[in-house]
Amino acid sequence: MLRKILRSTGSLKAAFVCLISFLLLTGGFYGNYWNVANSYRFWTHTRDCESFVIGRMVKSRQDGLFSAGGLTGAGIDISAWDGNWIRSSQAADQYSAYLEGETFESYTPYLSQPGGQGIMFSVLDGLIPLAPRTNLRLFYMLTSVLSAAALTLVILWFYREFGSTAAIFVACSMIISEWLTVFGRNLWWSTWAFYLPMIAVMFYLRHRRAYLNRHIFRLGMVVFIAMFVKCLINGYEYITAVLIMTAVPLFYYALVDGMRIRLFLKAGLAVAIGLFAAIILSTAILSVQVGIVKGSPAGGIEHIRYAFGKRAHGDPSGYPEVYARSLQAGVAEVLGTYLNGVYFDFNNYLSAPSRFIARRVFRVYYYYLVGLFAIASLLVLIQRGSNFGEQQRRKSAALVFTAWLSLLAPLSWWVIFKSHSFIHTHMNFILWQMPFTFFGFAVCGLAVRNYAGRIIAGIRDK
Repeated sequence: MLRKILRSTGSLKAAFVCLISFLLLTGGFYGNYWNVANSYRFWTHTRDCESFVIGRMVKSRQDGLFSAGGLTGAGIDISAWDGNWIRSSQAADQYSAYLEGETFESYTPYLSQPGGQGIMFSVLDGLIPLAPRTNLRLFYMLTSVLSAAALTLVILWFYREFGSTAAIFVACSMIISEWLTVFGRNLWWSTWAFYLPMIAVMFYLRHRRAYLNRHIFRLGMVVFIAMFVKCLINGYEYITAVLIMTAVPLFYYALVDGMRIRLFLKAGLAVAIGLFAAIILSTAILSVQVGIVKGSPAGGIEHIRYAFGKRAHGDPSGYPEVYARSLQAGVAEVLGTYLNGVYFDFNNYLSAPSRFIARRVFRVYYYYLVGLFAIASLLVLIQRGSNFGEQQRRKSAALVFTAWLSLLAPLSWWVIFKSHSFIHTHMNFILWQMPFTFFGFAVCGLAVRNYAGRIIAGIRDK
């Protein structure tokens, strides 16, 4: 009876932590209600990208859901694009066309992703019999809710594995993250989709790993479905980070359980096959879509090759000047930029007495977090003493090692796609949250909990 009561109490506490986290995250994503991000930046962040979804809804309303291959895009001629990209005034025109019920004379599709988010919102736009302005607010709310729900599932996983303190640290790190806040409601990014494959593996292994050897195929199918949805919804944005994120829970449970090498390799192979099968299938779909627009399947394949090269390590001579400079940038230069990014800014709430304090004390840079996580990791490893059970010690060590392994996820994009990262410093800091900062703050929470536990145990001994 006592065990049932304690279990019920623990479930209620977990539900309370998750509910509060969900509400706070939703409020931050939808309206920046906690003032985490600069107001102007919040309302204008990557509206050029989002305008492609708006343009898709206009095109779907005008010519049908799968016109122009179902791809997102803008109601302008390709010759009007400025430097291979849409201008802010042209992006604003997409919103005006949608809100005022206008039509396009021409349409330029974006060819680098399937555009599932555009199709999804086009379907909803056709089904909901409300004014476009009201529908747009509903779409922002839906995206905010989905993003908050996905991150709340991550919080729940940390709660189940490490308890309330670690989960609260993770939740707070999400709520005060400026980058999650500006991405959370954006219709283009559909942030929730980035985390689907990792979440799928987290909960599948948590509940089914005792039968893993007999159900390897199921693990692969779960990963395939989650990754396929991600690729359809927001394409191949940050794809290398998502691939590594998906493998992070497997690495963690392998350490916790002392998983046999053979089983670990089988599970890893299942995850890899699921991931790449989803990418191959979605790429085939994209090739058909681009082929419809360009008039031949070969055109779709050639565009994918070109798009990969300009984001990664292609030959600078084969690309416009804006891409050539980025392709020539060094990896160290790119990594230095992202280490010096701002994670949280107290200047949004307080007036600093000096410029130094405003820049170096009130601003929390990502390299500050790297140092903090390193200290917390050492404390957790040192604290694994006799006061803790064997399972808890294994989990603590596994969390520390997994946290640092998860750093490979953002690093993979910054290194492999250094050209993209060199140009897109207005958005690629979100990669720190995929999922390195989550695990890093969980380590901090564990260090605090362990230290508090020792203090309480010392007081009881006296």
